[in-house]
Amino acid sequence: MYREGIVTDKKTKLNREGCFVNVGLLNEVFLDKPLTHGVRVTVRIEDPNKPKKLKGTAVSPTEPTLKTGVYWGYSVRIANTLSDVFTKSPYEGGYDAIIGTSDRGDPISSIDSKSLNYNHALIVFGGLKGLEAALENDDKLDVEDPKLLFEHYLNALPDQGSRTIRTEEAILVTLSALSEKLSPKVPRMVCKFNELLPQSSDTS
Repeated sequence: MYREGIVTDKKTKLNREGCFVNVGLLNEVFLDKPLTHGVRVTVRIEDPNKPKKLKGTAVSPTEPTLKTGVYWGYSVRIANTLSDVFTKSPYEGGYDAIIGTSDRGDPISSIDSKSLNYNHALIVFGGLKGLEAALENDDKLDVEDPKLLFEHYLNALPDQGSRTIRTEEAILVTLSALSEKLSPKVPRMVCKFNELLPQSSDTS
């Protein structure tokens, strides 16, 4: 079982090496590795059926997804320019499906179901002034039309009826519309949630 937690300042007995992590259960989880107080950490709990003496291991935030397939949130990186979005990918080989969104794009209905194959997809949203404004402020890109930067330049909501759509709204609309268009090359793992949920008395 995995949980996210915060390292507490609780002292270990007899100066035993390790630390305690608050993971939202009645009792804290003991890690045998000392970590800095206040740090956020992903914890793999060894035996959740012993709620009074919880022990765990600090793991990579990607492990819950890689081992179980369960969604475990997202990470953020800062891109100072539009070109940095493409060139500073955290993945070896970069992105193999690059999609731009705009009210000037092609209708998303023009994309066939499950036709967008990818290992690492990138979907780019603009601000109120669109991707055109981001392109104008990037000296490294020598193109005038943002459509030329993408394999697909899509409009997720044709005839939207308003001048602009808020980015947070556009993200939800676009991801919903793309869900049946995307086809990951790595099969999605099926989660058995009843085996992943904590079974301790304080969360039942």
